[in-house]
Amino acid sequence: QVQLVESGGGLVQTGGSLRLSCAASGSIFSSNFMGWHRQAPGKQRELVAGITTGGTTKYADSVKGRFTISRDNAKNTVYLQMSSLKPEDTAVYYCRLIQRAVDYWGQGTQVTVSS
Repeated sequence: QVQLVESGGGLVQTGGSLRLSCAASGSIFSSNFMGWHRQAPGKQRELVAGITTGGTTKYADSVKGRFTISRDNAKNTVYLQMSSLKPEDTAVYYCRLIQRAVDYWGQGTQVTVSS
């Protein structure tokens, strides 16, 4: 079993920054993919950024140059540094871990960007 615990969400003004963290615990294998997805009201959940244990990253076009994903494999923790935040970044952000074709999700953390 795997548990994902997110932290770091909150309310920020346009142009501000936030850092999300997601700590994974349980049966974590040495090779996995961790990422952040978000879901705004009335919209589908979308991938924001992802990173493999080897450090290969992937970003949505809408956040390139503003968000940076990183991870600490020793702590099984992934981070999302969000800068130059915009009101359209407002959403619930979910941590995701994929290993051996099994998906795990966190409970979500709210990010609200005020204009």
